[in-house]
Amino acid sequence: MTAQSIDPFFRRLFITVAIVIGLVLLYAMTPVIMPFLCAFVLAYLFNPLVKKLSKYIKRWLAIIVVYSAITLSMALLLWWLVPTLWHQLQAAWNYMPKILSWYNDFAREWFINNTRIRLPELEIKGFSETLVGYMQTHYRFSDASTWMSQILASSMSFVNSAGLIVLVPILTFYFLFNWDQRILSWQMAIPKAYSKKVISIARECDRALMEFVKGQLLVMVLLGVIYAVQLQLIGLELGLIIGMGAGIASFVPYLGFGLGFIASIIAGLFQFGMDWVQLSLIVGAFLVGQAAEGYILQPLLLGDKIGLSPLWVIFAVLAGASLLGFVGMLIALPVSAVLNVLFRHLYNYYRTTDLYQGRKQLNLFDKKG
Repeated sequence: MTAQSIDPFFRRLFITVAIVIGLVLLYAMTPVIMPFLCAFVLAYLFNPLVKKLSKYIKRWLAIIVVYSAITLSMALLLWWLVPTLWHQLQAAWNYMPKILSWYNDFAREWFINNTRIRLPELEIKGFSETLVGYMQTHYRFSDASTWMSQILASSMSFVNSAGLIVLVPILTFYFLFNWDQRILSWQMAIPKAYSKKVISIARECDRALMEFVKGQLLVMVLLGVIYAVQLQLIGLELGLIIGMGAGIASFVPYLGFGLGFIASIIAGLFQFGMDWVQLSLIVGAFLVGQAAEGYILQPLLLGDKIGLSPLWVIFAVLAGASLLGFVGMLIALPVSAVLNVLFRHLYNYYRTTDLYQGRKQLNLFDKKG
């Protein structure tokens, strides 16, 4: 029996079943695929630097130099950052009396007066005993057993994550070592009739992605510095942590501003109380940071790299969050940059078609009866 003699229905059914089985297998192998995907993304980001260094030294040595430079940079950053963060965390711990006082005098009283919920009164000296007593009174042992099971599962997840932290750099090394050969083999697999166009589009996507990544990293660093310096000058003791966190979170548009603003207001309330001058300065600091991001940093460092208007940026972030959660928010703009390139080429092709040129008309409204 030849392929031509197979009934078209069974052929389509076979293709559909094969696709469904393939998707199910991919979903089942997600824990295995994720380290390779992360390693491929890292190799893609590090390859330009390795490629420049490999002009002067062997490629495997260039990879080791890049690894060593990244490790040294992280060590120096932690050497400077850890003592400062430790001081700030101690300052945060010193706020505990104020937090408990606010809880007892305001939050607890509000719940008692307006709801049926009876929250326990907390004291600094007996905080742990009060918490344990409250949980023994209101929760069964089976709940505690369930919590312990969840903690154990979380511990195993942490162990698996630690294993991935070791595995990903190794996989990244192998991706980097044979990067050019692998890209060449993929190019050779493209049908020759479409090879030139596909490679051109791929290179354009590559340029858009790399320019976006480099520009976005600079925006994150500079925005973190702007927030941290302003909050430190205001006198907010947690200003360094909040400012740097807001800068890092700004990889997702508007997330850094939102999280940093809320955290700063809460920290300001505990430190300054209802001091409207200090709170107004905190609000002004984030308005200045948002203005610097929107009117200076992004136009200068990102510009038209992804070619999306603010409305499309917001839509892309929300769509990514709806489809893939936090991961979707992270990859929303890079994916949008690639889709923008593909859509632009598709639109240019559409303008060359007979339908657009008017050489072929859709006679949908010319039918009689």
